[in-house]
Amino acid sequence: MSSTAASRGLLRLSLGIAAGAVLGAALAWGIVRSRPEPAPVPVAVADATGGPHSPFALLAERAGAGVVFVKTSKTVPLALPWRDPSEREIVGQSVASLGSGFVISPDGIIVTNNHVVEGVDWVRVVLSDGSEVEAEIVGQDPKTDLALIRVPPSDKLHPLPLGDSDAILPGDWVVAIGNPFGLDHTVTVGIVSAKGRDLGHGPYDDYIQTDAAMNPGNSGGPLLNMRGEVIGINSAINPEANTIGFAVPINLAKEILPQLREQGRVARAWLGVGVQLLTPEIAQKLGLPETHGALVSQVRPGSPAADAGIQRGDVLVAFRGVAIQELRALPRAVSATAVGARVPIEVLRGGRRLTVEVELAELLEAKVPVVARERPSGGVERYGLEVQELTPELRARLGVQEPGVVVSGVERGMAADRVGLRPGDVILEADRRPVEAIEDLALALEAADGPTLLLVQRGEDTFFITLSRSRG
Repeated sequence: MSSTAASRGLLRLSLGIAAGAVLGAALAWGIVRSRPEPAPVPVAVADATGGPHSPFALLAERAGAGVVFVKTSKTVPLALPWRDPSEREIVGQSVASLGSGFVISPDGIIVTNNHVVEGVDWVRVVLSDGSEVEAEIVGQDPKTDLALIRVPPSDKLHPLPLGDSDAILPGDWVVAIGNPFGLDHTVTVGIVSAKGRDLGHGPYDDYIQTDAAMNPGNSGGPLLNMRGEVIGINSAINPEANTIGFAVPINLAKEILPQLREQGRVARAWLGVGVQLLTPEIAQKLGLPETHGALVSQVRPGSPAADAGIQRGDVLVAFRGVAIQELRALPRAVSATAVGARVPIEVLRGGRRLTVEVELAELLEAKVPVVARERPSGGVERYGLEVQELTPELRARLGVQEPGVVVSGVERGMAADRVGLRPGDVILEADRRPVEAIEDLALALEAADGPTLLLVQRGEDTFFITLSRSRG
């Protein structure tokens, strides 16, 4: 991944206001087949010349009743300075945040972004009539930045219908409704600018890009087509242009919302391979006639792929009978498959095509503990970065083969946050020199005359980013 791609990782957080505001969203609960789909909100889209109001005004009036204002509060640690660092006192400070959301079922289920409700102490929802009610978190999925919250059922809830995000095309009109900067039920209009955008947030990136204006607080609000159907959940912006916004496609959300409602989390299937782009040069070396497919660069020991006999250097060209036309199609196809399913995978090996059957296991997330440091980490702290040594246990858990240090915390709004560093990332190099201990990283950052080039491993991927010191 390039440094540009990695830097895009901060786009999502840029939608939260300075206090921590984020996006909210909600989808009509017609995605569970065993449950009746609620009646769609009737949106009368008349011809623009047929009356005093535009089609956008009629749509906003009807759909706006299903959009909510999400208010949260989070306690963050505040270190009080003392002469002796060992006597420092850590106290909690409450930070208010806000976002958006929308109702998807009459029993009180609301969709919002995960980053709106992650780590909060409480959640309150302001309904379209201005009444405020307590909400509980039902389920969260950081990988897609989606979450479900619940409020008590009432006749004040107006579920929005779900559309088909695959059916939209660049150039189609869309409407965004949300609460930018706390200005509730703000309506903006634009078009679909592009589909399938990859922002470097992870393997499930498939964003809809729109030029409908979004700002901090729009997070989680609905992106609607001209029938008043939700086709996306607003999740990220380009901080330099509020008319470059990104929404999670509703079809992606439909795949996981039933699990979030029933289990509170998403159980994803795991194949256990590291893959990379099959370039024309590599394809020529391997004697392959085309560049479609995913080149296996790593096979995890004991993984489903290893058990099925998949090898490094294999090219995976089809999964469950569907051709892998691009690299990111593979993780999406795997994650959409049930854990424990036996699936056929077509493989190119040494110019021969063969089919292997793989029984997929569950993807287990590695959790990196945040440890308190006994002493400051030199130049690391001023970048809003907390790191810890890469112990043998963490090395095994994260699958890291090289020396490095683990990111255990990132302070919101600081330099490390702005370039997209996350807890669990492993910093392998600083200015092309290996980082074997915290002191190596601190010295490199202290000695830097400008930005420091870091090589970072996240999961099975490595990428470069440049880290500059926070202003002020």
